[in-house]
Amino acid sequence: MTAARLLTGRGDDDVPVTIPRAPAREAAERELSDPRYQEHEPGLFQRALDWFWDRLGDLLSAASGASPGGTVGLVVIILAVVLLVVALRLRLGPLRRTPTDAGALFDERPRTAADHRAAAERHAADQAWDQAVQESMRALVRSLEERALLLPRPGRTADEAAAEAGQALPGHEERLHAAARDFDDVTYGGRRATADTYERLRSLDLELQRTRPRLDVPTGGTG
Repeated sequence: MTAARLLTGRGDDDVPVTIPRAPAREAAERELSDPRYQEHEPGLFQRALDWFWDRLGDLLSAASGASPGGTVGLVVIILAVVLLVVALRLRLGPLRRTPTDAGALFDERPRTAADHRAAAERHAADQAWDQAVQESMRALVRSLEERALLLPRPGRTADEAAAEAGQALPGHEERLHAAARDFDDVTYGGRRATADTYERLRSLDLELQRTRPRLDVPTGGTG
């Protein structure tokens, strides 16, 4: 007996069958729970996806109705927003990250200040300004170590070197900290260096080589 006949109360020979309401409902539920009735039903994911597209369609329809020119006007507005975002991206350049965890200034390869300066000049000749700035900062700090104005210390950061060097080289603290910021921004902050950035560091390095230090302050680091 099918669910329809159970619900109508008729048998196979079209003779009325008297079944109490509760057993009839249970029999109908058992019949309708048969997998044959559900095998073509969409799954939970498909129903959720259908609901999402229905809501998106309703939203776009409402937006096209509210915008001047209907659907064409909505497309024009979307294109204008996209063009505005692209223009801002080209104008402002890549997003800059703020360096939050500056690493060591030097790698594990010990090199002299002259080696770092030569590497900086080679990078500058190739207009590889990021590497030129990095090598210039390393040359500056290595030069101070070679002059015993800074004690060599593994793991020293550019900020630490600038703070320690500023004690022995009064009048240059601000430029030293600016050089350290340039190094950190380029190395860890995702900022691109320019020829001006390199020239500032190179000029500071040359100027510090001619500067007489204060000898009444301890050099940074440990022996």
